[in-house]
Amino acid sequence: MTEKRSATDIFHLLADETRIDILRAVAVAQYEREQAGSGAAELAFSEIYDHVDVENTSKLSYHLGELTGTYLRKSDNGYSLSHAGERIVRFILSGNYEQPESFGPEPVDGMCVFCGEEALVASLSHQFFRIDCSACEQQVMGQPVTPAQVNTREVDAILESVRLRSAEDVKQIRRGMCSECGANLSTEVVEVHGSALPTADPFLVMSSCEECLREYNSPLTYSVVYHPASIAFYWERGIDVTSRGIWEFHEYVYEGRWTSDRIASDPDEYEVVLRHEEDAVRLYLDSTASVVRTERVRRESGEFRLS
Repeated sequence: MTEKRSATDIFHLLADETRIDILRAVAVAQYEREQAGSGAAELAFSEIYDHVDVENTSKLSYHLGELTGTYLRKSDNGYSLSHAGERIVRFILSGNYEQPESFGPEPVDGMCVFCGEEALVASLSHQFFRIDCSACEQQVMGQPVTPAQVNTREVDAILESVRLRSAEDVKQIRRGMCSECGANLSTEVVEVHGSALPTADPFLVMSSCEECLREYNSPLTYSVVYHPASIAFYWERGIDVTSRGIWEFHEYVYEGRWTSDRIASDPDEYEVVLRHEEDAVRLYLDSTASVVRTERVRRESGEFRLS
């Protein structure tokens, strides 16, 4: 059985600059190989020695021994990065430990979900991207971003990257996987009383990861936006919801085109209706906000009927 080491011991291994250089050298050497394959490229001791400024082979052997088992894997063919090694070296190479420059407020398209005004502005402060309404001064969206995400893009491209990242995160979260660490999420649907949000959607989906303690929450209607049934419904009507950020759906809820309702209790069951002109798609969710069935409906004589 592998001995469990403390976080202090694990990070103390990186206190020596030579070990950082070794991890960086392994990543660079693997990249420069330009070798296609299904697994991690393994580097021989001599290859690593050629890429690291170290006094002698004995010193390199010592540092490799310290890193192996935590940041490196060793086999008969050489050394490769472990999961921890991959995460830490990509973090180092991308400079994601740096503080990105703040920007904003910059005007962005979209409607405020609280007041209905088209007065949204985007800004970045302390590595947190947010969109606020300049009319009612409410925050309508917020999401952490990485320094590399910001430093390699102009403002418009940052917005596009946030759109893409938010869509991918929502899809992963709704499948019960933490987008931060990959562990399982526990999810519940709660009714929010006295909220400033429109009455069309009074429910909030709250998900939490018991491993890394990351928490996520969103209105119930937003939790199904990227479900295959929703994507197909809007795609057939000329709308690609996967290319839109969460804040670009606010008008649907504010204008009552998207609604949610609890239709059963013990156990709880919910119905979300997403409308577009004369058509709609209904999604039925259980108490964990998982979609259990869907149906298409069409408006006839003022009512929606199965299509």
